[in-house]
Amino acid sequence: MACQLYRNTTLGNTHTVSTDRPQLALQVLLLFDNAINSALAQRVRNRVNFRGSLNTYRFCDNVWTFVLNDVEFREVTELIKVDKVKIVACDGENSTDMVVKPK
Repeated sequence: MACQLYRNTTLGNTHTVSTDRPQLALQVLLLFDNAINSALAQRVRNRVNFRGSLNTYRFCDNVWTFVLNDVEFREVTELIKVDKVKIVACDGENSTDMVVKPK
């Protein structure tokens, strides 16, 4: 489950519709799942702090979902404000995978 979080991205959706052979599409998606999780674990070093008001949260099937209002994302020199953000996080093999989507 955790490895499949990124299938709903533009790149993941493109992989899904790129072939009309279901068995080949499944193999491509499994390779995509492993590649994206490996790349994020090994190559991404940036950190972002964020602050907002917690609207709702839930924990179901080892997946946390948070909805935040009036969120500020801060990098070293940049500040981005959004009205609402949905965060979905689940346990990966050695760390937590997290997807943040403006709502």
